[in-house]
Amino acid sequence: MQILIADDEPVSLGLARAALTDTGCDVLTAADGDLAWTAIEARTGPMLVVLDRMMPGVDGLELCRRAQRTGASRPIYIVMVTSAGDPADLAEGLEAGADDYIPKPFNRAELRARANVGLRMLALQESLARRVADLEEALASVKQLRGLLPMCSYCKKIRVDDTYWQQLETYIGAHSDARFSHGICPECFPHVLDQVNREER
Repeated sequence: MQILIADDEPVSLGLARAALTDTGCDVLTAADGDLAWTAIEARTGPMLVVLDRMMPGVDGLELCRRAQRTGASRPIYIVMVTSAGDPADLAEGLEAGADDYIPKPFNRAELRARANVGLRMLALQESLARRVADLEEALASVKQLRGLLPMCSYCKKIRVDDTYWQQLETYIGAHSDARFSHGICPECFPHVLDQVNREER
């Protein structure tokens, strides 16, 4: 899991990095919005982003919007750092896609605590995604035909229970994702043609 700290102020960037180096994650830094977006776009897995609202290049709000558009396949959790104390500004950040915010200048212990919340959320998302993938694989497996099928050697029906026999096509369609198209094979074609001629007479 990666942490990206994006801030154009070197002092804030250094303090945030120092606060988050012991999380066990790879900590990346970006000094402007363009570099931050390059790192966000290139991520291959979950990422926690500590994001300054006001930066050169792409600002924090636009970064949030872009990140959320790519977040479905690669989870992202954004903590926005802002000196704006107006509730309307905070609401704007959350609506743009930030998951949490912290006032600037920030307290290192508070930043670490909020980052840990984000990391736990990302771990839960990743765990849930794995479980969904496992369930989808299990469901796909259920749809595969296995074992011995009792079939009539003459009419090719499948025995469903002691008294009921089902057409092979119907049985396979009900127990798998297979679909059928119909045609006439070369061996059967003369017999079908013969039958049609007889019916026409």
